[in-house]
Amino acid sequence: MRHTISLLVRNKPGVLSHIAGLFSARGYNIDSLTVGETDDNTVSRMTIVTIGDDRIVEQVSKQLNKLIDVIKVVDLTDQPFVDRELVLIKVQAEGEKRSQIIEITDIFRAKIVDVSPKTITVEITGDDSKIQAIIELLSPFGIKEIARTGKVAIARGREAGKNKGGATC
Repeated sequence: MRHTISLLVRNKPGVLSHIAGLFSARGYNIDSLTVGETDDNTVSRMTIVTIGDDRIVEQVSKQLNKLIDVIKVVDLTDQPFVDRELVLIKVQAEGEKRSQIIEITDIFRAKIVDVSPKTITVEITGDDSKIQAIIELLSPFGIKEIARTGKVAIARGREAGKNKGGATC
């Protein structure tokens, strides 16, 4: 099962390395990892997507909680949460194909961020299903490159669980 784990960690050097090392040392794969400061610049939010059964993810969460620089760990998988990913897609776009690519971009509320004589680069933000859908529709034109940020996620509409700095998981 795919799990989305949200962590609040101290914003200092080496924290990311320790957390990635914990996963690696135990043979767990990280499918997606994003990190950024919260409203408190001493605290960062990490969103980790991993695949494993509930028991394995619970074990990883307990081990993460033991790390000194980890403030809070929440497996968002079984609760309502919002997630998004930013993707840049460079598509082969010559001649009349351009108008079709522009139409698809408009339908998905994506943006064209670069145009060259032979390609168009599209920026899209959304959940997994939206990202996969536009990739499938653009594939027949010839995708040259894809760059993905990884998932960012946050629990829906709850105030409980705030830490001293105001950041929540």
